[in-house]
Amino acid sequence: MSLERLVGEIRARAELEITTADGQAKTEAARIANERDQRLETIRSEAARATQIETARERAQRLAAAKLKARQGLYEAREARLTDAIGETRELLREYTNSPEYPKVIERMVAAARQELGASVRISGRAEDAERIRSIAGTSFDPTPRTMIGGLIAETPDGSRRLNFSFDELLRLREDRVRELLA
Repeated sequence: MSLERLVGEIRARAELEITTADGQAKTEAARIANERDQRLETIRSEAARATQIETARERAQRLAAAKLKARQGLYEAREARLTDAIGETRELLREYTNSPEYPKVIERMVAAARQELGASVRISGRAEDAERIRSIAGTSFDPTPRTMIGGLIAETPDGSRRLNFSFDELLRLREDRVRELLA
């Protein structure tokens, strides 16, 4: 009987080891499945979070682009309005050259030029103002016609100093101020 007992013990031990190994295998399989499920859940949540972040970033970029485009449109409209207003100002200055006050302005410009540059200055202006300037400036008048809206240009005889009282130049020098007033 001792042989049978030995065989029985070996069988019992083998069954116990098989049961233990089977339990360990099932536990290990459950642990691996659990780890796999956790990894999958982590990957899914990371993918969802990355998608949310990317969507939010794209939305912010689109919103910023739309705001920029709106600002650009507003700027372009304002700039077009200011350009039109400057054009209207030029037209008003053209009309002013036909007013009765214009000769008085030319007289004041000639006086200011002589005071600043001396009595022997060369004074020139538009072809339309030639007679008017000649009557005011006398021998200082330079008959070379200038392309301008109105006003005059005075130079020293040697050309070293110059005063530009043309309406074009006066408007250009004050264009920022005019834009500020019109804005």
